[in-house]
Amino acid sequence: MMSIEIAPSILSADFCNLERDLKAIANADLVHVDVMDHHFVPNLTLGEPIVERICQVTDLPVDVHLMIEDPDRWAPEYAKLGAASVSFHMGATHAPVRLARQLRDMGCKACFAVRPAEPVEPIFDILDEFDMILIMTVEPGFGGQKFLDNQMAKVRRLRDEITRRGLKTKIQVDGGVSPKTAHIVAEAGADVLVAGSAVYGADSPAEAIDAIREKAAAAFKA
Repeated sequence: MMSIEIAPSILSADFCNLERDLKAIANADLVHVDVMDHHFVPNLTLGEPIVERICQVTDLPVDVHLMIEDPDRWAPEYAKLGAASVSFHMGATHAPVRLARQLRDMGCKACFAVRPAEPVEPIFDILDEFDMILIMTVEPGFGGQKFLDNQMAKVRRLRDEITRRGLKTKIQVDGGVSPKTAHIVAEAGADVLVAGSAVYGADSPAEAIDAIREKAAAAFKA
């Protein structure tokens, strides 16, 4: 039985009070950590030392989203630090299957990320190599962007392919997810929802997580 998972993005947290903000999302399923290198995307966030400390201080599985060049080199390093899952981008990796297998051999879930302008069909033949596919519903690089509902057709096609082949691959959606949009992505077939500003911009992050989960669970179609 598949269920909805909520992954708050610390990109919207207070980096000066990060441990406090991690404790504020204790009712989440994952903590989503965006790593950006100012090359693959036009923003610079955090790297290995901070991710290592996050893995040490939170009880939640750490879901690392690499928006960086050369993930073939760097993704395994994040697995070594304790990341439970690592996402890397279609346009950045040179050997996606080899990298996915390396991550899985290390006990880390392998995830493939797809930007809004990229089609999802090219990865259908290698779907079984991945634990999760991340569909971006904003352009990667910055939080707080408007949700792109035109990406839902992509989510539906991916869900149909996963169901047709009897795979257990999860679909993660990142970008503009909130209590107002959660039902849209869940109805399309996404079961892992990343939310940043909708969680950390709320008076109560925990209540925001519950609200997103409730809206998504009521609409989810596997």
